[in-house]
Amino acid sequence: MKRVILLILSSGWLLAQPQPPVSPTSPTIAIDLGATGTDVAANSVQLFLIITVLSILPSILIMATSFTRIAIVFHFLRQALGTQNVPSNQILVGISLILTFYIMSPTLKAIKKEAYDPMIRNELTIAETLAAAATPLKRFMLEHTREKDLALFIHLSKSPKPQTRMEVPIEVLTPAFVISELKTAFELGFLIFLPFLIVDLVVASILLAMGMMMLPPIMISLPFKILLFVMVDGWHLLVGSLVQSFF
Repeated sequence: MKRVILLILSSGWLLAQPQPPVSPTSPTIAIDLGATGTDVAANSVQLFLIITVLSILPSILIMATSFTRIAIVFHFLRQALGTQNVPSNQILVGISLILTFYIMSPTLKAIKKEAYDPMIRNELTIAETLAAAATPLKRFMLEHTREKDLALFIHLSKSPKPQTRMEVPIEVLTPAFVISELKTAFELGFLIFLPFLIVDLVVASILLAMGMMMLPPIMISLPFKILLFVMVDGWHLLVGSLVQSFF
């Protein structure tokens, strides 16, 4: 009996002893491309292409969509009103992005149907997917690119004249599209400036006739320009005209 009690006490004493600390193991990160041998190189190239496309996505958004025209027109509006930083750049960019996604939705749906869905079903390779995705985008850009600008960059590239518009290389079409968008945006900006310029001239003439030459005309005309813009429902007219210019 004494031996049993002694054995129990010895076991309890051993269990009460602190355990030696366990050294933490370093976390390991393993990337499995799902292939071995020569397939690893091909998958590495595909991964590189995907990362490259994601890195230039902001530039594609700015240069190959309706974003350029919308953003420039909104900045012209702010300058014509004379409100300086109202709306702020963040708000203007946000509105431009929302309208861009709205305008580009038919093109995005076409890209999903012609490129993304077949890629998910493993019917297209990465190169074929990129080519299929570029086709709807080229159709959109060609619809809004002037022949004069397109001919200019075809001439500058010294490449053979394409038989059809769809055969124009994307590296030639993109700068031509940007130039056309800038011209259209500046034309809309001129039309926006005209009514507010008339308000500035009227206010300046009244102040000059009253002998109040030291009073800045911009400070007096700003409330009238804002009132004019609100009374004609300027946001409705401007956004509606911008969207309709792409359809």
